[in-house]
Amino acid sequence: MANPEQGNQTSNTEFVLLGFGNLPELQLLLFLLFLVIYIVTVAGNILIMVLIVADQHLHTPMYFFLGNLSCLETCYTCTILPRMLASLRTGDRTISFSGCVTQYYFFGSLLATECLLLSVMSYDRYLAICNPLHYAARMSGRACIQLAGGCWIGGFLCCGITTLSISHLSFCGPNGIDHFFCDLIPLVKLSCNDPHLMETLAFTLSLIFLLVPFLLTLMSYICIINTILRIPSTTERQKAFSTCSSHLIVVSIYYGTLLIVYMFPTTNILSDFKKVLSVIYTVLTPLVNPLIYSLRNKALMKACRKFMFRPF
Repeated sequence: MANPEQGNQTSNTEFVLLGFGNLPELQLLLFLLFLVIYIVTVAGNILIMVLIVADQHLHTPMYFFLGNLSCLETCYTCTILPRMLASLRTGDRTISFSGCVTQYYFFGSLLATECLLLSVMSYDRYLAICNPLHYAARMSGRACIQLAGGCWIGGFLCCGITTLSISHLSFCGPNGIDHFFCDLIPLVKLSCNDPHLMETLAFTLSLIFLLVPFLLTLMSYICIINTILRIPSTTERQKAFSTCSSHLIVVSIYYGTLLIVYMFPTTNILSDFKKVLSVIYTVLTPLVNPLIYSLRNKALMKACRKFMFRPF
């Protein structure tokens, strides 16, 4: 019988998600905390999707992309948290090779999709504020569907490349993944293949699907802020900035953590810090997105009140 600490390429290979296993006294508290976060995140994002579909006043490009983001965040959360909750509740932290690869594929695809979608949302705000006369023509219904569809297709195709590469790796050493979910770098570290090729592939894809969207988003907001500062009226300036401030907060949190996790080399010192940052972009960002967008958005709050107090 194979040693449990050994692995190979077969589908019955098992890994152990070490996650928060070094905090046994906090397992119940972490379970309750993440359970509440999971329920609130899913409920909040589904509510935003329902409001955008139900309210005709929200059938605009900005809310169309926001609805896509909420759908993405719901899927994102359901990829990571249920498995984490099961581990915290039962203490069983094992995951099969096929299960690990599947989790990575959906996680990585949604991660890449969100990076692309956030840059598209910043482009939408750029057109609305910097080129309002061309906004309706460039952000037609067909254009919005093509942009959103391109984000989803691009994200899933991107991660398909790395997933296929992972499926051909062999694992012949320790099977403990120092993370709370299956991510690329921790998996590559366990492989007995030469990691150089996979690390190069991961870095290249990070450049394309993380750094490039980040730079495009940054350029959009530099133009937006420059345009807003030239508006003579203080009231109009505040109104213009309020339409993009929520997205700016989300972008800053999301890209900030991702750049540190994926663009900086992982050392023993940074390992635990990166794990904390991973909690931020996988768990907390999907939670705060509905709160930030709803509490700072008058149209969405109005639609919510109308929906909650409508006659049955």
